Amino acid sequence: MRATQSRQKSYADKRRWLLEFEITHRIGPAVYEIALPPHFANLHNVFHYPQLRKYIADPTHVLEQDDVQVREDLTVGVGPVIILDSQVKQLRRKKIQTVKDL
Repeated sequence: MRATQSRQKSYADKRRWLLEFEITHRIGPAVYEIALPPHFANLHNVFHYPQLRKYIADPTHVLEQDDVQVREDLTVGVGPVIILDSQVKQLRRKKIQTVKDL
C-alpha cells in the first residue's frame, strides 16, 4: 500500500508547479486575479486556475507587439483581406468553415 502511495505521490509531484506571477486576490474557489505587466493591460486579468500553465523560459520565444490603433469607441480599423483558400470541415453534427488569408 505504501509503495502504491509513494508511486502516486511521485507521479503527482512531477506535474505540480509553482505560480511565478503575482496573484492579487482570489475571487472564487478556483478563480484568481493576477497582476499583468503594463503592456498586457488590454487583457482580461481574471483566470480560472486550469487555464494557467507553467512557462519554461526559452530565448527563441520572442513576441513582437503590433502597432494597433484603438479608436475612442474601442474599435479597430481593419483593411481588406485577401482570401487565399477556403475549406469546410465536416464534424459529426456541424460544419466548420476555415479560410486562409493574406
